[in-house]
Amino acid sequence: MTALEVTGLTVRHGDVLALDDVSLRLDPGTVCGLMGPNGSGKSTLFRAVMGLVAPERGTVRVLGTTSAGARRRAAVAYMPQAEEIDPDFPIVAHQVVLTGRYAGMGIARRARPADRAAVAAALDRVGMTGLADRQIGRLSGGQRKRVFLARAIAQDAPLLLLDEPFAGVDHGTQAELTGVLHQLRDAGCTVLVSTHDVGGVSRLCDRVALLAGQLLADGTPDEVLTPDVLGRVFGLRGAS
Repeated sequence: MTALEVTGLTVRHGDVLALDDVSLRLDPGTVCGLMGPNGSGKSTLFRAVMGLVAPERGTVRVLGTTSAGARRRAAVAYMPQAEEIDPDFPIVAHQVVLTGRYAGMGIARRARPADRAAVAAALDRVGMTGLADRQIGRLSGGQRKRVFLARAIAQDAPLLLLDEPFAGVDHGTQAELTGVLHQLRDAGCTVLVSTHDVGGVSRLCDRVALLAGQLLADGTPDEVLTPDVLGRVFGLRGAS
């Protein structure tokens, strides 16, 4: 079954055309990099896949169902570019990660042994076990990125949407997290990840999709990351 199928997706924000007839299909066990200039529609595409914005035209299917159906089944996990969190809120890292399990915990949100095990495993994957009890506001920006990635991983969703997960992290952390995403891919997970790092995307991704309001290129890194194609994409300014 196709992990993600976006067909003819057109999204407007008022009078602004954010996405214009975008189609993208991802098979299971793929890491696809989404690249484009600022304002090219990358975050809009993520939000449309999650069903958080309504398209003017087009469809989104996640593992054969709608965005709403995928969310109900916890089949898709989303890490937005900017996490809204009060740094003074009295919540620690492992509690943040546990929120990724809420969909399957019922109204009482009582953590089961399986939930605690998933949280511990996700924190271990991103190297945050030693800081699991630290209040979220006392973590560095890069550490918070790791925690929010762990929250997405803890959902055990077959599709991960990661919007700029490497922004503000050092090269060592990026290399570690690239290894984590490769492990997830090798286990059958599909990852759509936006990034501005042209050098790192070849190491991270099996496929690259270049977006500037429209999908301008889609293929392997060797096919897509050429001076001619990158010049066309980053010389354009998409609407978002």
